[in-house]
Amino acid sequence: MATNKVQTGIRFEPELLNKITYISKKNKRSLNAQLEFLAQSCVDEYEKENGEIIIDNENL
Repeated sequence: MATNKVQTGIRFEPELLNKITYISKKNKRSLNAQLEFLAQSCVDEYEKENGEIIIDNENL
């Protein structure tokens, strides 16, 4: 299955990972889908308060 998504490695404390996994199952999402959902929610909230984030080489 082709995808344009970037693969990353994220480290979690075991307890936090277990809790996020629990939530993802309750939401009928994979762990990856839950983490993407949480990240997108964070970006949406930030942009709502601060305006759209414009990404260019100077910001990275």
